[in-house]
Amino acid sequence: MNILLINHYAGSPRHGMAYRPYYLAREWIHLGHQVRIVAASHSHLRSVAPATSGPVTEESVDGIPYVWLRTPAYHGNGVRRALNMVAFVGRLTRYATTLVQGKAPDVVIASSTYPLDNVPARRIARRWGARHVFEVHDLWPLSPIELGGMSPRHPFILLMQWAENYACRHAHKVISILPGTRPHLEAHGMPPERFFHVPNGISPAEWSAARQPLPEEHAHVIQGLRSQDHFVLGYAGGHALSNALGPLVEAAAFLKHRRIAIVLVGSGVQKPALVAAAQSYGLGNIFFLPPVLKACVPELLEAMDALYLGWQNKPIYRFGVSPNKVFDYMMAARPIIHSTGAGNDVVVEAGCGISVPPEEPAAIADAILQLAALPREERERMGQRGRDYVLRHHDYAVLARRFLEALQQPKHE
Repeated sequence: MNILLINHYAGSPRHGMAYRPYYLAREWIHLGHQVRIVAASHSHLRSVAPATSGPVTEESVDGIPYVWLRTPAYHGNGVRRALNMVAFVGRLTRYATTLVQGKAPDVVIASSTYPLDNVPARRIARRWGARHVFEVHDLWPLSPIELGGMSPRHPFILLMQWAENYACRHAHKVISILPGTRPHLEAHGMPPERFFHVPNGISPAEWSAARQPLPEEHAHVIQGLRSQDHFVLGYAGGHALSNALGPLVEAAAFLKHRRIAIVLVGSGVQKPALVAAAQSYGLGNIFFLPPVLKACVPELLEAMDALYLGWQNKPIYRFGVSPNKVFDYMMAARPIIHSTGAGNDVVVEAGCGISVPPEEPAAIADAILQLAALPREERERMGQRGRDYVLRHHDYAVLARRFLEALQQPKHE
């Protein structure tokens, strides 16, 4: 099968997030299929931008062909990001023949978070007699409405709603990362038999290979806490509103006289405000450290006694979540405190931690105390249940096959 995978934000271990296209493509190639990833040259998610020359640049990343379409730089979620999207979609249309390179694709996957890439994806698919697949990451335009506060009547939102409706009506298959999106997509024109769910996952081999030790600063802080016999709760990742770290800082205030420490590793727009909040509470039990390289993540997570993952109390999460972070946490075999009101909860399904309502600091603090009071052996069993679960259900080798099975289902016109 020849697969053309269009994902505006596609990254790789060389470039940084987003990783899902890379891992799926690698598995598909291993199974004997041909894959080309088409992505924009500029993405706010990547830590390293690809080197490009001209409007279209080809590159091989670990044997996976990438095509970078030149797009303008942007910061934040303003007009320049919208222009970046429009530029990418425009180049998809203009350089369709170049993307295909004369060999007709069997499948064209539109997977760019926002649904507007489905328009050129469908045109490419129809031109070469291929199947058009709509891969749903977040529900646009519902996410910018419910999380970003945008008006449903904003021209950008109206355009994205038209694109979502178009994709729901015309895609041969709709494959959603989120488990609970089917009713929403059906309401926007998707025939129910076209829906499939394939969540995010993990690469176990990569987790085990090429580890790097922690930076000196991180190792010094964690070793110091260990020497004082502290229970250490960790968080690794972005410091944004969506990560609900404010309630965790407030929870630390309930625990300031306990032998419990909270270590937050990462960066993001909310980090200064979080540091200021900790200072205003006079907290000496919470530590803010810079991000680490991806190869250091296993060592970092395994150095903790437990790990935290939180979500805002927003209705958008009723459709479910599938965060890569939780699968890393599970691979580390550490119990998880999950502050969530989402429509699904893998921590409960796996029995690998304690789930509490979202944005409730007292409940978070109580969960931390519960885990700290458990014997180490019980916490280890809890963490191992998470590791066993993620290896059974979220190995990308398994998920890639599930995705292919969905593609090979009979076409519904």
